Amino acid sequence: MDFITKPVNASVVRARVKTHLTIKKQSDIMSHLVFLDGLTSVYNRRYFDQQLQVEMARARRTKIPLALIILDIDYFKRYNDFYGHQGGDECLRTIAKQLRASLKRPADLLARYGGEEFVCLLPETDFDAAMLIANQLEQSVRDLKIAHENSEVSNIVTISLGVAAVSGNASVNATALLTAADAQLYLAKSSGRACVCGCEVSI
Repeated sequence: MDFITKPVNASVVRARVKTHLTIKKQSDIMSHLVFLDGLTSVYNRRYFDQQLQVEMARARRTKIPLALIILDIDYFKRYNDFYGHQGGDECLRTIAKQLRASLKRPADLLARYGGEEFVCLLPETDFDAAMLIANQLEQSVRDLKIAHENSEVSNIVTISLGVAAVSGNASVNATALLTAADAQLYLAKSSGRACVCGCEVSI
């Protein structure tokens, strides 16, 4: 707590206010950085986990749909082995930037889930809209034309995506939605990669 003695000096008040505003701004910046991935500057898994719970609760309360996309860079280990870890890091940064730019709505959330895996949380989005967005994301990464000579899918970097969506009337928890999206990602990989698979979750 900061006290100002009487008589009040205007210059002292201005200096104190400026100091407190600076401290508040620095505190806000630090709080924000805690939730960012250090490499890609998108949100990290910790923030995603928090927001998933928030959006699931909101979807149940307001009876609105919610969708989740889990995506993985195809043959990324081979990319790292061939182009080196610096090349791999640059690839991750470039793809994260492209994915973030491709999500048009302010409420849509992109986070790095771990390694070469990213997640997109799409509030107020039904299954058809989520599949459309997922296909747009898949194409946006292709459009980067990042060379990948060790991929079995293409000579450029591609991604596989799993989509799960829940309607406003379904009673589904966060774990069930994540599990469904992850299963669809596995199906996309099993189907040849560089594609989108999805499902509606109704429990």
